[in-house]
Amino acid sequence: MNIDLNSLLQTPAGNAWRNIGIHPHHGINVYLSALHSIDSCGIGEFLDLLPVMNFCMNVGFDVIQLLPLNDSGYDPSPYNALSSLALNPIHLSLWALPWLQEKQEHRPPLLEKLSSLRAYSLLPRVAYRDVLATKIRWLREYFDFFRAAIATDQEFQLFKDAHPWVETYALFKTLKEKFDHASWESWPTDYQKFDSNKRSQLIEEFKDSIEFYSLLQHLCFMQLKQLRSFADRHGLLLMGDIPILVSRDSVDVWHVPQLFNLRFAAGAPPDFYCKEGQYWGFPLFDWEAMRLDDYRFWRERMRYASEFYHLYRIDHAVGFFKIWGIPLGKASSYGHFVPSDPTRWISQGEHLLSMILASSNMLPIAEDLGAVTKEIRVCLARLGIPGTKVMRWMRNYDDHEEYLPYDQYPPLSLCCVSTHDSETLTLWWCDFVEEAKAFAKFKGWDYIPILDEEKRLEILKDCHASPSLFHINLLQEYFAFFPELIAKDPNDERINIPGKLLPTNWSYKYHTPIEVWTKHQPLQLLFKEILAKT
Repeated sequence: MNIDLNSLLQTPAGNAWRNIGIHPHHGINVYLSALHSIDSCGIGEFLDLLPVMNFCMNVGFDVIQLLPLNDSGYDPSPYNALSSLALNPIHLSLWALPWLQEKQEHRPPLLEKLSSLRAYSLLPRVAYRDVLATKIRWLREYFDFFRAAIATDQEFQLFKDAHPWVETYALFKTLKEKFDHASWESWPTDYQKFDSNKRSQLIEEFKDSIEFYSLLQHLCFMQLKQLRSFADRHGLLLMGDIPILVSRDSVDVWHVPQLFNLRFAAGAPPDFYCKEGQYWGFPLFDWEAMRLDDYRFWRERMRYASEFYHLYRIDHAVGFFKIWGIPLGKASSYGHFVPSDPTRWISQGEHLLSMILASSNMLPIAEDLGAVTKEIRVCLARLGIPGTKVMRWMRNYDDHEEYLPYDQYPPLSLCCVSTHDSETLTLWWCDFVEEAKAFAKFKGWDYIPILDEEKRLEILKDCHASPSLFHINLLQEYFAFFPELIAKDPNDERINIPGKLLPTNWSYKYHTPIEVWTKHQPLQLLFKEILAKT
């Protein structure tokens, strides 16, 4: 779709475009959990992103895209959030916490344990649950030791005053712990729902634990704000990821169940790619109840995210227009779209996305992959929201067998070669032979089973030279040029396989530590060579 770029300033997303700048942006998609450094403790941590941001500055890139950072409890999937607001404390950079370096005489006990935590970083994959449990134990010791300083810390008190949702979240986390992390729907009835008097009693009874979980959110907030401040000073953009749905077992559903339709679960209808359809299990929103509450859930969510991010991927954007609702426990084939009336889809989506745009100055980039109608894409463009273009799936609209030349991509888009849910280029090329052969024919190449360096480089150069305003790829797509930076088995470079419960899902770790790849001269030259064509 052709669009006058200057007209973007007149769309509902106009303020966000003024902040971002209407010109080509190039970036890397970083899975934070996969990072590791000499300081991190078994999983990527917030401040591990500082050298990554420096690397981007050095090679001329200006966007760092992240997957969701919400607290997902003991589920390593960042898309199964226990809270639409709270950040995951597993990503705290423990070595940089307040007061830790001040008490010289008491440093050894805490720091020795911190050193032992770093052993988790030597594992080939992220041991998410073990790392989380161990870090929480360490943080409790930290909390107990610095209790007096915490109690009088003015910034912490101001944080709690400015973010009243933190107390409710901390109470929920406390009760999750009390009931051995079971779903809130299995708790005793008087803990599932209670009045203000009971709430006050619980807050008093568990005030110590509530203070602990509140502190963790304050620490997460400070470290992410540090990243945002660094980005602002150096002309970088942080791109977050906001999943459209939250877990049924979340503080949101527990606290305000009236905003959700708990009789149905979200999913996807049967289609060519998945004949059984998909059952995700997330509850649907009750949009009418949210409207009566002036969409406070979404407005608060967007305001808090804007503390950290300049732009964000809006997950499953089509879900704002229509979503596949499945009766609980039934197969996907028993589902139907909500709303059921197709004539309501565009007006609903436009209304909801306009509200979301008005709630912050962040720019959304829609995940609009799959069976998305032309009318929905026209609506997104009318709002000023870019879509997502994955090169291997870009076919000519008039002839779906032919690939669309990269120089015909619409400017209002993000161009990439893969996603966190898809195969990397390497795997796609050898596992989807017919598609790869068709792409090779389109490019005028002879197909061979191994994607060689020359072809890989041309694909990435085409991606970054497309008219799309955003060009962002998974970090491992650039690592793939250098055997020393990737795993021997290309399957070990994949982040997630949707629809399958696999121990390898969300346990991916970059093959080399930050201190190695950020100083890798050939890698830096590769980035600069790719940009040279743009």
